[in-house]
Amino acid sequence: MTRIVPYTGGEKESLHASLDRHRDVILWKLDGLDDEALRRPMTPSGTNLLAMVKHLATVEYGWFCTTFGRETEPFWFDAYTEDMTVEPHESTADIVEFYGRARAAADQAIDEIHLDGLGTSWNGITVSMRWVLIHMIEETARHAGHMDIVRELIDGATGDHLRA
Repeated sequence: MTRIVPYTGGEKESLHASLDRHRDVILWKLDGLDDEALRRPMTPSGTNLLAMVKHLATVEYGWFCTTFGRETEPFWFDAYTEDMTVEPHESTADIVEFYGRARAAADQAIDEIHLDGLGTSWNGITVSMRWVLIHMIEETARHAGHMDIVRELIDGATGDHLRA
């Protein structure tokens, strides 16, 4: 079922719901495809569905956890150079589970840190939780759009959200 941003919700609740809508689309775009299709590069740059999930897990940990001094799990890859690639030994289940753990860690940070709470980004800029939520909505929606195009190229399936 598609999540709906509350029409009269509070700011944090609405931002979080918007992020969750796009996060759900990320996983929905994987449904029904085999491992080969999930890894198939569909653009000249090598973009594939599973690599985008791996990338989004990395940025969830980075922006919501590292920025605010919270722990992340150790990555099994170099987050600066390998988050948009999928190695043969990396399973689909491992990457999807990694995304789930990153989402859970990010959700905990969102729940515990006030919108005006400040952290330091990877490039040394002071940012608020509000800014990070907005940035991650943009980042996740952008990649959900990429995934929609890649999925259409694979099997013709389209759509921005699962219809109930």
